[in-house]
Amino acid sequence: MASTVIGNKIWSMATVLWNEGVGNRDYLEQITYLLFLKMADEYSKPPFERNIGIPDGCDWGELTSKSGADLDLTYKNILDNLGSQVGMLGEIYGGAQNKIKNPAILAKVIKMIDSETWLELSQDVKGDIYEDLLEKTTADAKAGAGQYFTPRALIDAIVKCVRPKPGKTIADPCCGSGGFLLSSKFFIEDNNALNISQKEFLKYQAFRGWEIETGAYRTCLMNLFLHGISDLDKQPSITRNDSLLNDPGLRFDYVLTNPPFGTKSNYTFTNDQGVQEREDTVYNRQDFWATSSNKQLNFVQHIRTLLKIGGMAAVVVPDNVLNAGGAGETVRRKLLETTDIHTILRLPTGIFYAQGVKANVIFFENKAASPKRQTNEVWIYDLRSDMHFTLKKNPLKESDLDDFVKCYNPENHHDRRETYGADNPNGRWRKFKYDEIIARDKANLDIKWIETASDLSEINLAEIVATMRKKSDNIASAVAELEKLISGIEE
Repeated sequence: MASTVIGNKIWSMATVLWNEGVGNRDYLEQITYLLFLKMADEYSKPPFERNIGIPDGCDWGELTSKSGADLDLTYKNILDNLGSQVGMLGEIYGGAQNKIKNPAILAKVIKMIDSETWLELSQDVKGDIYEDLLEKTTADAKAGAGQYFTPRALIDAIVKCVRPKPGKTIADPCCGSGGFLLSSKFFIEDNNALNISQKEFLKYQAFRGWEIETGAYRTCLMNLFLHGISDLDKQPSITRNDSLLNDPGLRFDYVLTNPPFGTKSNYTFTNDQGVQEREDTVYNRQDFWATSSNKQLNFVQHIRTLLKIGGMAAVVVPDNVLNAGGAGETVRRKLLETTDIHTILRLPTGIFYAQGVKANVIFFENKAASPKRQTNEVWIYDLRSDMHFTLKKNPLKESDLDDFVKCYNPENHHDRRETYGADNPNGRWRKFKYDEIIARDKANLDIKWIETASDLSEINLAEIVATMRKKSDNIASAVAELEKLISGIEE
């Protein structure tokens, strides 16, 4: 209840700012800057009395004591000063700008945040407030924020399947707002009685992430912090850069991610100055099996590098990763040989903010080097055929993925039962042997077997056209014969 009341109060200010020309995404950034500063102020007082490293003249009291033009100038100077600091401060405030140009409106936002003692709120309440604000911002299609986020229901289902364990490391090389990392944290806390050392590990050592886009990076840092990952005076566990540039040398037990879709020719990101830049990097890495401009193929190879032996990955990829030739075929064959690609989830359309995206989740386990190929069979769940979702009227829900999670059998994914069979040819859960897959053209893993209504419509239409043509030919032949007969009579 507390999170709903406070969240509604914070979101109501977004409407005021929208009328002032401040978009929802910019508002989220400003809330992040101000909320961080307010909590740092609370940490500096009893009972905490912790020095977060806020420079003189940059504390919360400086903002609350100013108004008008003085407030505008003070806020700008604070952002510039904090952006030059090291550690979490520099990461949060680097390149920060005041987008609330009206000092009177800025004063209202500051007063709203100042009215709460944030450290007295539970971790769940603070996290829920920020997550709600983030979800509303993501839903703002005009802001373009949706490209960085994955449906919560899908994230949670993936985490349920992978079942991350305490004391294990979890990475996301393009972490967006931190959804996979947070869902993993919640799963570990909800399904295990953690001792003190396990809680400390979960807070400070379990998670690593990379994010290239500045706004999403700041959002992720704040989101993780509000949910109890890392701390204000610690070096953040998220790095802002292009994770594909090199092998960081780190290896993880789990890698869960949804890489950005696009090739080097159309992949863009927002830099420190808030300007859209085009990413035009070709990645020539010794650990990659193939050089490609396809970002998703590069991410799949990068993720395989990041995994420990026995490490598990779950990656959202578009259809071209499963069916493209050239580098795509090379990567698929290498994955089948060196890892156990045991599961593919065919996703429905209409669940991402980019419309018409056809995507899948591939689950694989990294294996030690061996002359034997590591994949014996691939299980595929088809959640796409005859399934229709939209972002608002019919969004993907957790219950829509329950059957997949059940079929996946997270407790033991080596013990599974098909729902497909001779008596149920439209069963959504089916396995394919390695030899079947490798015999397919280009080792194509984009496999469909369910006949949908649209398929049947196409078949029926083709049959109708064929019938019409046959009858048309028969009629034409009859007319020709009749013309010959008439011609003979006339002669």
